[in-house]
Amino acid sequence: MGGFAFSLVLVVHVLVGLVVIGLVLLQHGKGADMGAAFGSGASGSLFGATGSANFLSRTTAILATVFFITSLGLSYLAGSRPAAPKSVMEGVEMAPAETPPPSPSAPDSKSQSIPK
Repeated sequence: MGGFAFSLVLVVHVLVGLVVIGLVLLQHGKGADMGAAFGSGASGSLFGATGSANFLSRTTAILATVFFITSLGLSYLAGSRPAAPKSVMEGVEMAPAETPPPSPSAPDSKSQSIPK
């Protein structure tokens, strides 16, 4: 379950980050308000003269909060993961080496007497 939750929060984090970048790029800067004062036609837009700025800034604030929460969630999930082994052989249990039993066809040197 931990790996799935981490992946899900990571995907949401990346998508929210990309949407926040797009929303910030769509917003007008402080200097763009001067052009609106001289009649740049913003009042005929879908949200009205200031409606788009309020909608975009509120959406950006909400998504920035979601981004912050997913950042905290990712740090918590990454900290609660078990530590990865530092070596390939770290988790391997080595059994003691067993000596094979003597084969029955081999003569036993102690039981045989050497003829003279």
